[in-house]
Order: sequence, then structure tokens, then C-alpha cells
Amino acid sequence: MGKKIKDPGIGNSSAQYVGRLINDNGYFNVVHLNKSRRFSEAYNFLVSIPWWQFFGLSFISYVIANIFFALVYVGIGIEQITNASGNTFQDFLNAFFFSAQTFTTLGYGAMSPAGIASGIISSIEAFVGLMFFAFATGLLYGRFSKPKAAIRFTKHLILKNFGENKAIMFRIENNRKSTMIHPKVAVTLTLSRKHKKGEYVNEFYNLELERDTINYLPTTWTVVHEIDKKSPLYNFSEKELVKQQGELIVMVSYYDESFNQEVHQMYSYMLSEVKVNYKFVQAYYYNEKGEMVLDHKLFDCIESIKS
Repeated sequence: MGKKIKDPGIGNSSAQYVGRLINDNGYFNVVHLNKSRRFSEAYNFLVSIPWWQFFGLSFISYVIANIFFALVYVGIGIEQITNASGNTFQDFLNAFFFSAQTFTTLGYGAMSPAGIASGIISSIEAFVGLMFFAFATGLLYGRFSKPKAAIRFTKHLILKNFGENKAIMFRIENNRKSTMIHPKVAVTLTLSRKHKKGEYVNEFYNLELERDTINYLPTTWTVVHEIDKKSPLYNFSEKELVKQQGELIVMVSYYDESFNQEVHQMYSYMLSEVKVNYKFVQAYYYNEKGEMVLDHKLFDCIESIKS
């Protein structure tokens, strides 16, 4: 049986129906309650959310700001920027379009401030608009320049014969065309066990890998843990192994030549998801020109091993 290690930072407490510790996006599955919100966290939030959410929030913020200023223009009198139409909704639309032109500093010239009040408000709005787009530009740069790994993990964790023993395996590849320099992998096994007192606790083990580091990764890398006498999974049969409340927490780090620094990415596999007696389909081959071809459609493909 493998040697247990100290809590790596997750916590020893567990539960009967504990879920996975790492989500598919590589972040810990933690729900925060009663956490105070600070404006200083806005930057981290806005550079971390998906692109569609970022552009959606930017557009909504832009529309809300222009609606606010349009209402202000209507409130002080639409005559201060253009002739009144006699229709409230049409006047609001004219105020909204004028606000959009002022906010973006575009200014078509069809409408312009005709009073002190409208002049003051449009000046304030122009300043707010400049700050808004400066902030948005900074966020765009931050999102593009933020160092981020682009590792792809196979959907399946497989269990197959490996020499005189069995082994669990998964594979990774770089989702970019750049080469991963000195990639290294660390895998921690978390087992949720029920103790005599009825409490559920986590037990942690470092899994020894066939290779935990290589020099570079231009194609795919199959990460292998042989289930020998030193493995914490050695005493489990195939049926027992998939019934365990266990999770493999994977962390891959490497030097990324695009960002000129080391980056990392996390992922996890549940033991209950293990595919028994399967193997990965080779995802790369050589063409007639002698070039190495990596077929990304084959990366997740597995096939059954005939008994």
C-alpha cells in the first residue's frame, strides 16, 4: 500500500456524497458564502471570465451608461440638444443617440449642446466615456497578455495491463502550436474514507509515475501510473477500484515560450470514471513527406482491448 502524505492544502474533512474537487476548468470546486466583495477584485474577475461574458458585460455597461445620460438629457429638456419631437419615446431615442456620440467622443454634428446644463453634462459624460474605454482597453490587454497554459487532457482515464501489473493512464497535449518546454506532471490521489466514528476523511497519496517530466512535448504524452506493490491502488480489484470515492488531482507545469515564463494547469479524474481494458488510439503518424502529423480528432479516442 502506498504511503499516505499530509494534507496538500485541500483539507482532511470529507462527506458521504462528496463531489469532485477540481472542476473541468481547472479551478477548485469551492462555493464561497458570506464573502465580502471588494472593488480591487474586479480586475481579476474581468480578466478571468469567458470572452462572451466579458463582451456581454462591456456591452450591457455601455448601454446602461447611455440610458442613464439619455434620461438626464430628457430631464433637463431635450431642447438643449435638439428640437423636441412631441413624442416622449422619440425624444428619449434622440437623447440616447446623442449620449452614445458623446460617450464615444464620435460626434456626428447633427446634435450638439445648446445650453450650459447640457454642456456640463456632456463634458462629464465625455470624461466618463474616455475612462470607460481606457479601462476596457486595459482589460483587453490584460486578457491577451495574461500567462495561461493551454493543455488538453483526455476525457477518459483508462486502466489496462502494463507489464506484469496494471496501470492507470491519461494523456495530454498542447492546445497551441508552440512547444511545451520541460513539462512536468504531479498526480495526487484523494480517497474519501469512512472512519469508525462515522466521520468521512480524505486520505492523500502521491502517485509515482513512469515518467513525471520530459524535455519537450510537440505531440502527446501518455502519463502512466503502474499499480504495483508500492501503489495505494494495489489492493483494489478492478471492480473495487471504480467503486472508490477517489479522485486524481493532476497538475502540469511547463515553460511557455510565448510568455517566457512557467505556467501551470490543473485537472482531475474520478476513479468511478475509469474505463477498464481500453487503450488510447495513436493520435500522430508520419505522412509520405516524412512529416509528423498530429490528428487532434484522435486525441480522445479509445478502443477496447480484446480479452
